[in-house]
Amino acid sequence: MLSLATWLSLCILLNAGGINAVLDFKPNIVLMLADDLGIGDIGCYGNSTISTPNIDRLAKEGVKLTQHIAAASLCTPSRAAFLTGRYPVRSGMASSNAYRALWWNAGSGGLPVNETTFARLLQQQGYTTGLVGKWHQGVNCESVHDHCHHPLNHGFDYFYGMPFSLVNNCQDNKPPELDAALQAKLWLYTQLIAVAIFSVFMGKITGMLSVSWKATFCFALLGFLFFASWYSSYGFVKHWNCIMMRNYDITEQPMKLERTTSLMLQEAVSFIQSNKQRPFLLFVSFLHVHTPLFTSERFLGKSKHGLYGDNVEEMDWLVGQILDAIDKEGLRNSTLTYFASDHGGQLEAQEGTIQLGGWNGIYKGGKGMGGWEGGIRVPGILRWPGMLPANSVVDEPTNLMDVYPTVVHLAGGALPQDRIIDGRNILPLLQQKVRHSDHEFMFHYCGSYLHAVRWHQKDSGSLWKAHYMTPVFSPETAGACYGRGICPCFGESVTHHDPPLLFDLSRDPSEATPLLLDTEPLFHAVLKRIDKAVDEHRKTLTPVPQQLSFHNIVWKPWLQPCCGTFPFCWCDKEVSTADTLRVG
Repeated sequence: MLSLATWLSLCILLNAGGINAVLDFKPNIVLMLADDLGIGDIGCYGNSTISTPNIDRLAKEGVKLTQHIAAASLCTPSRAAFLTGRYPVRSGMASSNAYRALWWNAGSGGLPVNETTFARLLQQQGYTTGLVGKWHQGVNCESVHDHCHHPLNHGFDYFYGMPFSLVNNCQDNKPPELDAALQAKLWLYTQLIAVAIFSVFMGKITGMLSVSWKATFCFALLGFLFFASWYSSYGFVKHWNCIMMRNYDITEQPMKLERTTSLMLQEAVSFIQSNKQRPFLLFVSFLHVHTPLFTSERFLGKSKHGLYGDNVEEMDWLVGQILDAIDKEGLRNSTLTYFASDHGGQLEAQEGTIQLGGWNGIYKGGKGMGGWEGGIRVPGILRWPGMLPANSVVDEPTNLMDVYPTVVHLAGGALPQDRIIDGRNILPLLQQKVRHSDHEFMFHYCGSYLHAVRWHQKDSGSLWKAHYMTPVFSPETAGACYGRGICPCFGESVTHHDPPLLFDLSRDPSEATPLLLDTEPLFHAVLKRIDKAVDEHRKTLTPVPQQLSFHNIVWKPWLQPCCGTFPFCWCDKEVSTADTLRVG
């Protein structure tokens, strides 16, 4: 806690030298990132039916960003960009195949060891760094103990949370979410093989088939091996992926969802309390509001939007508890607090007629779509009392990658000079010292495929956006890919546009009507300038190992984190909180 004398000195420094004079005090930094939250789900962004008083309070006390953009529309690549300040294609965290995110704790892919996170840079500046919640950036590379992708190997001093991501498989009696279409095919093939084996046995017994018993049993063995080979992974997703860790130790395998929220909140508050005497970085990576939307009993049935609304309101309560902890420890004025979502809400998340995904407001599309605004425009709110103007709005383009250079600057660190950092320090923009964002162009990838580009033409105020590819919706006018679960990035599932679809988001933010050559006199000039920017951008890309290749994402038994002796992986090292949220 800062003393009165320190605050008086701080005020003198502020009057004398502004923000640069205060950097010696190294503000605490608390970053909160939601999972799959739509920009239209929050009150301060226009929602009047879901109650989010704590996030709304954060906006009233700070700066709200209205054009905050994610570098990808899926978890793994978006979070990689957030942590590194770089487009995921630069680190190999952008996929050229159908697997666009990490699928297993026991895969070998993940955030490369040569990438430098903001946690690493702040650690070098004397910060204590902690991560509570979702990681989804990999665990191991070559052995179960190397932890090459683990948070502690990427600049975090402390980690408590889920190395993977919450999925339906983590909750009993939910339809499988992990590779559901492939699982269905494998199960069908297994049934066909079983029928064939049964037929051969019956044919042999009745004498209708002249096949040796040796060949019959070999056929049966091969059928069993086929079943065992895929069921050993997909049949035990809950044990393999749904685990909790504290640093390198597994604390729950499988995790107990009924107490996860409570434990994560206790860990976040404890980290703040334990490190209040020195500068700290706390990254709270919520499991909310990803399916299966597990929600504590006290919030069930409270919202007007079913289970999804209940889950959003519980997350808002968690935000409030963290803000209260900051305030109770006297850290309010010495802490930069940030809240955002990793990408837009998933429109296709449904259970029958019940919508389990978020609402993206007026913006077209959603999670998984590389170009449409609904997948990449997210809430972004920052609070730092006395340093950032309260109840203010920034309408300029910003990016989740901007957090990287901004917090490094506040910590007094220097950005790496051996790589391109795509994020920009937005502190002058937040403090209203400059009118425009440093971003001129932003490149919107779907996997490793460039789907769209935006150009912020600062002199005219126009915000042009060109779509080179767009997903084929199913049904055609549905605005999402309901037949697939998520929209693909390439092949027959996308439409290539030549010339590209062109919009001016300053006039048409919902991308309702593409501009036409006949009606837009700047049509060719704008596309020519954007094409030039694409060429310049591609020249900055260098080949890197693909972390999401099939080889890297496939389940490898020898890399499986295991509490016990594989394959008997089970443990519970936490004290049960029995459905109680004790903090607050």
